[in-house]
Amino acid sequence: MKFTAEQIAGILDGEVVGNPNAEVYKLAKIEEGTDGSLTFLANPKYNNYIYSTQATITIVNKSFVSEQEVKTTLIKVEDAYQAFSKLLEYYNQIKLMKSGIEQPSVISDGVTYGSDLYLGSFCYVGQNVQIGENVKIYPNSFIGDNVVIGDNCVLFAGVRIYSETIIGNNVTIHSGTIIGSDGFGFAPQEDGTFKKVPQIGNVIIEDNVEVGSCSTIDRATLGSTIIRKGVKLDNQIQIAHNVEIGENTVIASQTGIAGSTKVGKNCMIGGQVGIVGHITIGDNVKIQAQSGIAKSLKEGEVVQGSPAYNYSDFSKSFVHFRNLPKIVNELEELKKSNK
Repeated sequence: MKFTAEQIAGILDGEVVGNPNAEVYKLAKIEEGTDGSLTFLANPKYNNYIYSTQATITIVNKSFVSEQEVKTTLIKVEDAYQAFSKLLEYYNQIKLMKSGIEQPSVISDGVTYGSDLYLGSFCYVGQNVQIGENVKIYPNSFIGDNVVIGDNCVLFAGVRIYSETIIGNNVTIHSGTIIGSDGFGFAPQEDGTFKKVPQIGNVIIEDNVEVGSCSTIDRATLGSTIIRKGVKLDNQIQIAHNVEIGENTVIASQTGIAGSTKVGKNCMIGGQVGIVGHITIGDNVKIQAQSGIAKSLKEGEVVQGSPAYNYSDFSKSFVHFRNLPKIVNELEELKKSNK
């Protein structure tokens, strides 16, 4: 799909400097721009590229003043970075404007769905599933019985949604993710074996949540595993049974949260963090990457390490750790001088 500079300026409320009929059909970084591409310049460090870029159109700040002739058509806006982000969002919406049911697909009895549904080929939708308006479900996805999916959701290829899961509005789930699989519940027996504890709860994902690829959110043993509004989960994250993640919390990849732990609102959790079960993480907590959380954390704490402790104390301790060889040498010299 092609767009002219004039059309793009209309979307961004910008001003065209150059050819209003210049056409683009792809996006590029300014240093890699080619004919037919659209790019942007927001950081002054990249100013020199605007004189050499082959991009057809470049979005710039209104404050930008050219020091020499530029070949690219300019679109001047208040904030080039925000404008380009808006354009990316618009571009992504166009890409997702699919509708219709591809074959082969299976839609079981009692399924209801709203307008503009897209169901890719080789999808299975179980009994009594409710699907809202403008939902996009890409090929090879599985939707179990009695699942509820709200409006404007996107499930990319190969997503698995187990039975009884409830998904709110404006939720995006990326490829390979599994929602609602059994929690890790096994009861030790007298003979040393482990007997599976049936997992009969469900998963609730509230509005405006995004879940990355190849992540797993387990169903509750009883009740619900809950992902609150606005949560953003990276790739390869494990959320165990009966966990609750508070609103607007963000979690980076390869983090695992054990069963029944409660994470507060607006927390930031780095990659490869391990959190034990049955504890509480307060609101606005920040956990640095590769930390091990073995006890509850109070609101606003910032921690690092394994076992994790106060970030400021950790940083000071690490300075001493790095200086240990020097300290040991100094002690050895003192021993020698005292002999």
